[in-house]
Amino acid sequence: MIAAVDDAGMSTVEYAIGTIAAAAFGAILYSVVTGDSIVGALTNIINRALNTKV
Repeated sequence: MIAAVDDAGMSTVEYAIGTIAAAAFGAILYSVVTGDSIVGALTNIINRALNTKV
């Protein structure tokens, strides 16, 4: 019979990999959000909201 090992937390290597993955995801998200199409779409939405005539 194999004894169960209590693995309650992450090791240093797992923290490092998780940190790198989070930083990479943040970089990709930043590049998508600051792309010309997203910035243009958000600017268009804001301009339409501010120029609404009643």
